[in-house]
Amino acid sequence: MKIVIGNDHAGVEFKNKIMKALRSKGHEIINVGTDTLDSVDYPDIAKEVSKKIINKEANFGILICGTGIGISIAANKINGIRAALCHNEYTARLSRLHNDANIIALGARVLGEDLGLACVETFINTEFEGGRHARRVGKIEQ
Repeated sequence: MKIVIGNDHAGVEFKNKIMKALRSKGHEIINVGTDTLDSVDYPDIAKEVSKKIINKEANFGILICGTGIGISIAANKINGIRAALCHNEYTARLSRLHNDANIIALGARVLGEDLGLACVETFINTEFEGGRHARRVGKIEQ
């Protein structure tokens, strides 16, 4: 699976651990985030990840900032993006199962690394259920 990942300065270490774990499982990772602790603007990172999803250059996206809030808001301004801020495996699962989210947003200062990785693995391994949820997702896309 091809996954694009982006982060601001608050998520550098978190991102690196997620990338290492995903690569060890055979996933291809596109890194568009910062690799330094120098301050960057998370809306720019959200836009880069979102473009890769819209252009079908990756199956899923991962966005990381301090809380996950700002970066998810920025991504959701882009047509076709359904970024879900997840705090546990349940929200990660339901974001895919019911909402067909294509980006997971995480807060590096909110989640522990093990829980963050569990959220990502749950997210990428959960299929969209469709059915009544497809109708609802269609209304979001209008």
